[in-house]
Amino acid sequence: MEAVELRVGFVGAGRMAGGMARGLLRAGKVPASSILASAPSDRNLEAWRDLGCRTTHCNLEVLQESTLVFLATKPHVLPGVLQEIRPAVGPHHLVVSLAAGVTLQKLQRLLPAGTKVLRLMPNLPCVVQAGAMVFARGSGASDEDAALLQNLLTSCGLCEEVPESYINIHTGLSGSGVAYVYLFAEALAEGAVKMGMPGGLASRIAAQTLLGAAKMMLETGEHPAKLRGDVCTPGGTTTHGLHQLEKGALRATVMNAVEAATQRACDVGKD
Repeated sequence: MEAVELRVGFVGAGRMAGGMARGLLRAGKVPASSILASAPSDRNLEAWRDLGCRTTHCNLEVLQESTLVFLATKPHVLPGVLQEIRPAVGPHHLVVSLAAGVTLQKLQRLLPAGTKVLRLMPNLPCVVQAGAMVFARGSGASDEDAALLQNLLTSCGLCEEVPESYINIHTGLSGSGVAYVYLFAEALAEGAVKMGMPGGLASRIAAQTLLGAAKMMLETGEHPAKLRGDVCTPGGTTTHGLHQLEKGALRATVMNAVEAATQRACDVGKD
């Protein structure tokens, strides 16, 4: 299945699906005329039409018109959607689920035997093509299918194939982790405001600080502890600031947050 032949469908047209579509379009991976999105109402579809994509209210039409199909519905809605589209799923389809907590085993049980199915977990920065995504494949998906998905989604950010057991961990680390980072950025900026800096300027500097730190981690490959040590000097401002964070148990609290969100992702799969 070559990318030039791809017809991409989205069952569900929310913010995450739209961000992924914009990434594909901006990277020139797929023309807008080859993307079809479905949703029950026009509330989300107008933005897709503005991109030049085709839209429909019929999920079966997406299967009939597409070869690569992203299932981007809420987890509690997905079983009903799978029952609806099952008769239209064929051996030429590559089906990718974005639904949190819905396992490959369940997907394969609800789809025809041998369906090429993968499970993908993106995060919100995919909407600005700076996401972190992981995916796992079912028994019917080949190396070629995995390579195709990874090649397409690099336009939306980092994309790695992992064992399925890592996907819920990724939810706790990165899917939910984006919110932890926003909270930290908010606290950074509020600290600066407390000390007299205007709020808008403080927020911009906090965001750039996080962006620069993340870029150094990615580009140097250094462990964050090493990079943190590089900022510190004996008796300096950073050492005094880090002491306060350690007194507040920042490290343990963040680890606990990742654990709690991961466990919740596991629980969602059992509901």
